[in-house]
Amino acid sequence: MASIGFIGLGIMGTPMARHLQDAGHTVITSKFSIPPRQELLDHGLQLVGTPKALAETVDTIILMLPDTPEVKDVLFGENGVSYGLGKGKLVIDMSSISPIETKEFARKIRATGAEYIDAPVSGGEVGARNASLSIMAGGTQESFDRALPLFKLMGKNITLVGDCGDGQVTKVANQIIVALTIEAVSEALVFASKAGADPARVREALMGGFASSRILEVHGDRMIKRTFEPGFRISLHQKDLNLALQGAKSLGISLPNTAATQELFNNCAANGDSGLDHSGLVRALERMANHEVA
Repeated sequence: MASIGFIGLGIMGTPMARHLQDAGHTVITSKFSIPPRQELLDHGLQLVGTPKALAETVDTIILMLPDTPEVKDVLFGENGVSYGLGKGKLVIDMSSISPIETKEFARKIRATGAEYIDAPVSGGEVGARNASLSIMAGGTQESFDRALPLFKLMGKNITLVGDCGDGQVTKVANQIIVALTIEAVSEALVFASKAGADPARVREALMGGFASSRILEVHGDRMIKRTFEPGFRISLHQKDLNLALQGAKSLGISLPNTAATQELFNNCAANGDSGLDHSGLVRALERMANHEVA
């Protein structure tokens, strides 16, 4: 068993770290942003003062942070992780951040003699708690093989896509598909409900056909039951679609439906819904229809 550094013990990071603890690993974190939850402390979570001190203490450091600036700060800010690295160390960034910035982060970390993997995840809080996350990795085969035993404690569908940055590209593609599918399910349920059909029974019927999807199963149920407590917040999905649209601009391509779905998320944010689960996208369409799915 090993000592693993983990920075970013929020909605996703907490259950991910618990799986590492349950497997017998010692999890160590540094004082950064979110105070750790009591359940981690009860299972032996250790604290050190700074990210630099954490990197000096352990050989493997996992990051699970909200956005690119937070990752940059933890890695390269004052007393950042990079200042405690050296040969034999491994940084695994499981956040969902900019693919372009990720490549630069990897270059700087590798210059210290350490290795770097970007390994964003999909599956939300449910996937994190069930250790069933999809993990999309970018890095060398050697680094991936080293990280794989840890990944297997947190996820099931684990793929080395390519070199550093390719994991983040895959996650952006994933978020495009998830957002557009949430939008499609929202439209369908608003249409069905407004037409007078029972949306719960409509969803049940659709689950047996070609329209069936994990989004219809989980998020369709949230829309009907009005359970919008965040597993993955609208504000975070806005961030991911911004990455998609910025990337599309740099590549000279158009993502018209991604842009349209982002406008619906923007509508939610403008109406105070940015902290809701991303299934709350349906509320933007409900406002336009002057009708609530029920």
